[in-house]
Amino acid sequence: MSAIVIVGGGQAAVAAASRLRALKVERPITIIADEAVLPYQRPPLSKSYLLGGASLADILLRPESWYADLGIEILTGTRVDNIDRNRQRVTCDTGEERAYGTLVLATGGSPRTWPTTLGGTLGGVYVARNKADADRLMPEMIPGKTMLVVGGGYVGLEAAAVGAELGLNVTVIEAEARILNRVASSATSDFLRELHVRHGVSIKESTGLVRFVGNNGRVAEAEMSDGSILPVDFAIVGIGITPNIDLAEGCGLAVMNGILVDAFGKTSDPNVYAVGDCAAFPYGQGMVRLECVQNAIDLAEAAAASIAGSPKPYVPVPWFWSDQYDAKLQIAGLNTGYTDVLSRVGKTADARSLWYFDKERFLAVDAINDGKSFVMGKKLLARGISPSRDILADPDVDVVGYVQSLLR
Repeated sequence: MSAIVIVGGGQAAVAAASRLRALKVERPITIIADEAVLPYQRPPLSKSYLLGGASLADILLRPESWYADLGIEILTGTRVDNIDRNRQRVTCDTGEERAYGTLVLATGGSPRTWPTTLGGTLGGVYVARNKADADRLMPEMIPGKTMLVVGGGYVGLEAAAVGAELGLNVTVIEAEARILNRVASSATSDFLRELHVRHGVSIKESTGLVRFVGNNGRVAEAEMSDGSILPVDFAIVGIGITPNIDLAEGCGLAVMNGILVDAFGKTSDPNVYAVGDCAAFPYGQGMVRLECVQNAIDLAEAAAASIAGSPKPYVPVPWFWSDQYDAKLQIAGLNTGYTDVLSRVGKTADARSLWYFDKERFLAVDAINDGKSFVMGKKLLARGISPSRDILADPDVDVVGYVQSLLR
């Protein structure tokens, strides 16, 4: 039987392998992962793991015995350097070649780094993407130290929350007009800004980083776009990721801000699939690339079903979450193109939900400490139902009861 080779060692890779075995696919499966440890969950890295509340064993996706029990070979600490689609072989950095009948690319993404010429490689300047990054950061997390976070996205804000909880002096700078400017409404930004300020974090918006200034090879200051200079002990750069498409591009697969796939996860080569953060798939009227656990699992499972001979198109209801301090933000849907946002106060003082619409069409919901609104919004999106904006705007309306009536 021809082998299935999965390149990558994250959530999507493990989800694909797991689903293949659940679908009774008996072909040999090999996962080739460049990190030296077994695949693990990434979200806890910027939260519980960095806080010291979770060990590597706690965040492993599967124990080592799971791979052996399912007959899944896993090669850790091994990088794939080349794909030969004509011969259907991959070449590893060890020089070893592996033949495949089906190849699954789950190569993920890499964090954008600050330019070397502007101090990006000084000691004390970090990114936060994988376990090695978190391990390097841990010794820096000492109460009283000054920590700078460059970028007011979810990863940056989560890292800022950890720093504040550990007693560091934390500053977040965001070049855009507000934190989360590209991904959330101003109301969501306002809530999280106030939350961080209450915990002692300084947030500077419309403020970019010009360069890091070093002393004896280590960062000492950050020069801002407003001309100010901030002394820092260390910095975390959280300015997004770029999809790892070099392997795909190098072997001639179609790419564009991701490896292009169809609704089944198949690339421009019928023997090659791509899943997870690296893949761009059809969504609405265009192509989208999602960086979330839901997409990593669901697209991988759709690809596995196609490989198994029972294809079903991937039609996602994207969902995300972010934990900051004692606040839990849950998001269902994509708010791209929204024209209006309805804000509802929850049952407690720190709970609210933001409902996004494109005119009358419901797009997404941000639920802060309001799990029921998240669940109801997700169900509406799955059914393609748009609630009435006027009814939702009435604070006396019970969202759960109203949505249940729409779902009947």
